[in-house]
Parts: sequence; structure tokens; C-alpha cells
Amino acid sequence: MFDIVLFQPEIPPNTGNVIRLSANCGARLHLVKPLGFEISDRTLARAGLDYHDLTHVSIHEDWQSCLIALAGRRILAFSTRGRRRYDQVRYRHGDVLLFGRETSGLPDEVLAALPPDQRLRIPMRPANRSINLSNAVALAAYEAWRQHDFAGALEPC
Repeated sequence: MFDIVLFQPEIPPNTGNVIRLSANCGARLHLVKPLGFEISDRTLARAGLDYHDLTHVSIHEDWQSCLIALAGRRILAFSTRGRRRYDQVRYRHGDVLLFGRETSGLPDEVLAALPPDQRLRIPMRPANRSINLSNAVALAAYEAWRQHDFAGALEPC
């Protein structure tokens, strides 16, 4: 349905949580190096690597490699510097949801390469810096999936 990209993630439990989330909502996950951890890190495994076989995870050597792999797709970048709220977008099949590093977000050059209406933000209270990465991914992924009526979800018995 859609892809999630973590640009140079730094904290293993966040990435582990996103692996698990991706498996549960049917998204493909892309990790852009350098990573702030080894892919075999125990905290990554504890948070989500047991779901690794239930989702598709690609690791890209750099941002350019990731862009090539996702060529032709609409990229929606999530940033505290975004002007458009994440819930005001009409998510399309095949969209790419892009998230930055835990400590610094997405670099200016990555954001600048995208049209302003593809730079999204999640509302927060004033004076707060950011939302936890895995929580931000969950909000965005589930909104995108909700707009597609949770296609492929397990129906209640």
C-alpha cells in the first residue's frame, strides 16, 4: 500500500517499533544509512526484529539510493518545519512517508527538494520540540491506512 522511510535513524527501539508497525499495517520499510546502530542490536531485536519476517525491510546506502528505489513515487516528508497538517492530506496508494533522525529531523536539502505541500507536520503544543519518532510514524501510517479503509486488515470475528 505505502512505504515508510526512516532517514538515518539513531535509536534502535524506535526502529524496532517501526518494523513491528510496518508489519501490522502492511507497509514496506526503508532504512537510509548511516544507521545509529547495528541491525542486529539487541534492543532493535527486542522491539521488533521478531516481526522482521512479516514485513519488507530495505536498507539503502544513502539517500540517493533510496530515491532511485522509490522513483516516481510521491514523497511526503514529516517535519516540525512542515506547514501542512498530516491529516489534511489525501494519501494515495504508493505514497512514501519520510521521517528524519530522532535528534535533528530531516536535513534542509532533503526538505527543500520537495514541494511545500508535501512537507507535513503533526500538531503539538507550543514549546515542545518533537514527537517520538515511532509515535510520529504510527500517527501518519494509520491515518494513511484509515483513508484506505484499513485495506487488508483482519476483520473481527
